[in-house]
Amino acid sequence: MKQPRYWIALVCSLLWFASEMAVAQTMRVTLLGTGRPTPLHDKFEAATLVEAGETTLLFDAGRGASIRIWQLGMPLSEVDGVFITHFHHDHISGLADLWLTGWLPPAFGRRTVPLAMWGPEGLSDITNGLQAAYQRDIDIRVPDENLSREAATFDVTEFSEDGIVYDRDGVTVRAFAVDHGELIKPAVGYRIDYAGRSVLISGDTRYDENIARMGQGVDVLIHEVVTGRSALYEQYPELINIRDHHTTPEQVGRIFAMAEPRLAVYTHLVNLSAPGIPVVGNEELIEATRETYDGPLVVGHDLLGIEIGDTIAIFDRTKPGLEL
Repeated sequence: MKQPRYWIALVCSLLWFASEMAVAQTMRVTLLGTGRPTPLHDKFEAATLVEAGETTLLFDAGRGASIRIWQLGMPLSEVDGVFITHFHHDHISGLADLWLTGWLPPAFGRRTVPLAMWGPEGLSDITNGLQAAYQRDIDIRVPDENLSREAATFDVTEFSEDGIVYDRDGVTVRAFAVDHGELIKPAVGYRIDYAGRSVLISGDTRYDENIARMGQGVDVLIHEVVTGRSALYEQYPELINIRDHHTTPEQVGRIFAMAEPRLAVYTHLVNLSAPGIPVVGNEELIEATRETYDGPLVVGHDLLGIEIGDTIAIFDRTKPGLEL
């Protein structure tokens, strides 16, 4: 007959294994940048990090993405791939920093392979341009710092149709077209699935029911939003064009209500204002959304973390252990 200590050890091992499996099957999302082109220190440009098992993917790379990743204590070389939603500069302005800083020898870098990227047709024009712009820097650093020239390149995958664009290690990423405006094409959103968990990122878009169709029953639906007071558009009619390229809270609420995610999250907060006309605050934003949606809702901020398992935990990644 086996000794009691054997059974204790076996039970502990099984509990540890179950715990490790549960962790391995969670997804973690971090909003690295929730702002727009306005140069604010507390709201960097569009960037969302998704960790699924052993895979780490970045969706858009706006200003400050590298800073936020390193704030998490994560070397830039741990980003396995970058997915671009469209080519407005506030979604790609941090790309050169991520690419080249991640290539450098200190602990924050050390990437030894090309930076893998996915995006709509036209992405290679951007990466080729970056290669040309920084070629002199690369030519100096390769012999001077004994760096890999190959790692200072890009591995680009372009696509032109909706469908699965990434399928590795149990993680799938599906791209789908969104409506960011008549002249702003291509523009896409992404749905990420792993181990029965799912996240949808809208990208920049006007009201588009395709997002609700693609996001049916996802765990977390992350959507952009535009706010502005009526007096703002009366005094500054030129801002109407910006508003009409995005989605109002009432419109996003309809998308959330149709998709029925476990958690709805706002990011890329296009808070329009002018002297004497203040921004719409978070409470007003939520109140406006409640006209069309009454489910779980969070207004994102930079470094908001979301852990998706049997339950969904929301926390500030700058303050370990603090749940919101």
